[in-house]
Amino acid sequence: MKTKTILLPAAGLAFLAAFSVACGKDHGSPASSAAPPKWTIGVSQCNLGEPWRVQMNQDIRSAAEGHPEIKVIYKDSQNDSLRQRSQIEEYASAGVDLIIVSPKEAAPLTAPIAAAYRQGIPVIVLDRRVLGTEYTCFIGADNVRIGKAAGHWALRKLGGSGKIVELEGLMTSTPGQDRHAGFREGIEGSGLEIVFEADMKWLEPDARREMESALSRFPRIDLVYAHNDPGAHGAFLAAQAAGREKDILFVGIDGLPHEGQVYVKRGILAASFEYPTGGREAVETALKILSGEAVPREITLSSRVYTPENVEAGGEWLRDN
Repeated sequence: MKTKTILLPAAGLAFLAAFSVACGKDHGSPASSAAPPKWTIGVSQCNLGEPWRVQMNQDIRSAAEGHPEIKVIYKDSQNDSLRQRSQIEEYASAGVDLIIVSPKEAAPLTAPIAAAYRQGIPVIVLDRRVLGTEYTCFIGADNVRIGKAAGHWALRKLGGSGKIVELEGLMTSTPGQDRHAGFREGIEGSGLEIVFEADMKWLEPDARREMESALSRFPRIDLVYAHNDPGAHGAFLAAQAAGREKDILFVGIDGLPHEGQVYVKRGILAASFEYPTGGREAVETALKILSGEAVPREITLSSRVYTPENVEAGGEWLRDN
């Protein structure tokens, strides 16, 4: 094959050279023109086996995307408190500018968080509390209030009497303890009776197994109160397999758009109480801290309840009674 040589006039050569130089420039490419991040934030998530925690990380990621001045590193402790302790210690040793941690359990995480805080690293504790006050800010909803609201809702729905199964979250975690205490306060002095309770550790398969046990022991169950929506869903599946799902009301906590709210719309749950992830608020608070602004020691997030009557309208904000 013969190749052809095209001769251009001098003006054409000049235009081609200018065009080549222009094309060689990177106009605003993030890789070449963006300034390096000013601050590094380390996130330690207690596990990613729960949809709610996956959503929390996504909310952190979405909020951080609009802030090139921060770099966020994520670690998953895989439901292991010792692993999470090590993650906090690694972040502190690396000298990150701020730590966001959602603890698996309060007691085992208290010391490493306090050590990082004393080292001068701001620490935002998200969702689950630790012991003491050696941290910069705690962000979370009021689990006692949510549990109490669930108790009041059950009281109204059952007309003041009934038999209840309580499927608890991890009871060595503060949300599990608070959701339990709040619910008991909400039904105190009524004719509602807890006939079965078990720690399902926030996991749907565990909740299903525990519900199977409850169904085998109690011919009458009026309501299941689960500390999260996966637990309530697992209980529903167990009841459905036993042909008893139509006789029982199922109530959970989380209220995620793609989970609890969907379960309510499908008639699986009678109610889902929102527990906001706080991911967006954590990033907003972190930026204030890193910029030298003062922030509150406690930030309490508002919650809603979703029922078949209000879910399409966006739920209803919790009332105190």
